[in-house]
Amino acid sequence: MATIIDGKALAAKIRQEIANEVNSVAAAAGRRPGLAVIQVGADPASSVYVRNKKKACEEAGIVSFGYDLPEDASQEQLLELIEALNQDERVDGILCQLPLPDHMDEFTVLNAIRPEKDVDGFHPVNVGLLSTGHKSLVSCTPAGVLEMLKAYNIEIKGKRCVIIGRSNIVGKPVAQLMLREHATVTIAHSRTVDLPKICRDADILIAAVGRAEMVTADYIKPGATVIDVGINRNEQGKLVGDVRFEEASQIAGAITPVPGGVGPMTIAMLLKNTVQAYRQARGIL
Repeated sequence: MATIIDGKALAAKIRQEIANEVNSVAAAAGRRPGLAVIQVGADPASSVYVRNKKKACEEAGIVSFGYDLPEDASQEQLLELIEALNQDERVDGILCQLPLPDHMDEFTVLNAIRPEKDVDGFHPVNVGLLSTGHKSLVSCTPAGVLEMLKAYNIEIKGKRCVIIGRSNIVGKPVAQLMLREHATVTIAHSRTVDLPKICRDADILIAAVGRAEMVTADYIKPGATVIDVGINRNEQGKLVGDVRFEEASQIAGAITPVPGGVGPMTIAMLLKNTVQAYRQARGIL
């Protein structure tokens, strides 16, 4: 039976460390870090994510500024709000909850956030810094994946890492992080020929394809580490990942569950990025 990588427990530990850090730096700097969270429309899933992020901020001592725009708000209204937050010295991080309504261009909106306040790590400047090996604000889910591997002392250097998924939010940035840690990286996806065979070569298999329980035992090398980034509903309405957990856990050496794996780490890394942006803005090392 595989070691279960407990993202919930690890995230709680990190959040407590962040709260302690915030208390320390705020006393010296005279104010607490601030995170602005923008939501356009009332998508139920987005509303849950936003509430969780605001609650996490409060628990960590980070000031949360919430901005709710109606579904029919214009892109210009959103861009004006972002620019106002760019100029607001109380705000260290800006997060625009995705997805946006169809009439808004995601790239234009995310590009409007100043790179130094881009705590989601989606701005082209931060993406470019990551890809060239420089310090940047890193996309929260990939950063959480790396944090988990390190916390459980899973060797990355020299290992074969296969990532199923090529999204800008997870697949590509997590590949860059694994390269930075000296892994040999393969990015695969749903159209990869003989995908199970390629995955069986992996010492570290990261599933981020968005298909419920697609990854079966046939994809996994005995003893491999399996990181399941997926969050899906199966036909019975149960929350599941991209990996068929029950059979995968009999083969893998270590595995993340869904829920309770990568998900909690994403919010923990958002808080960490906010404090990093706060420190950089004030020159606090």
